[in-house]
Amino acid sequence: MFKKLKIIELASVFAGPATAMFFAELGARVIKVENKNTNGDVTRNWKLSNETNNSISAYFSSVNWGKEHVFLNFKDPKDRKVLKNLIQEANIIISNFKKGDAEKFNLTYKECKQINNQIIYANLGGFKSDKSRVAYDVVIQAETGYMSMNGQLTSPPTKMPIAIMDILAAHQLKEGILVALLKQKENPTAFNVETTLEESGIASLANQASNYLML
Repeated sequence: MFKKLKIIELASVFAGPATAMFFAELGARVIKVENKNTNGDVTRNWKLSNETNNSISAYFSSVNWGKEHVFLNFKDPKDRKVLKNLIQEANIIISNFKKGDAEKFNLTYKECKQINNQIIYANLGGFKSDKSRVAYDVVIQAETGYMSMNGQLTSPPTKMPIAIMDILAAHQLKEGILVALLKQKENPTAFNVETTLEESGIASLANQASNYLML
């Protein structure tokens, strides 16, 4: 379905990679750019105690199927040239930079649009309410109300055992990208798509949110 699409993944951990894997599963060429200086995505080594072999972790494997992997140092001029060439040939960039990092590496939407004037730039943040905060799934689950609704009446607020905030955000970012692809059929220009884990969590409260608002 998406065999003509080329996606550059400048994301790590879960939500961004999960978004990119959706397109890889449907035939897109996804190139995951990993940090050469840190031996790649940090989740490569997030192993359970029973993962005793030397392969990459189950966590990393769950959202990185079907991708090509390139290891680059954004501060190295030669690697920067490689990255620029990748962006020039891409249809979509998926990123999850911490506050200030996109500016530091000259990889904001505005700068990438100057390299490729038809790029879809999809960025995933942590907190909409405070962009300086680093987002963790358990914190987002707590602050958006999910933990207070989970568990038993006699138990304390309970975390869901999966990275549900990342999964919700990945779905919403994916939907934004799909809308941008549809819009490009009418207007072949660059588009900026973004969401945060916090916004995705709140938006996904659905009937629980309306229950609260209508009390």
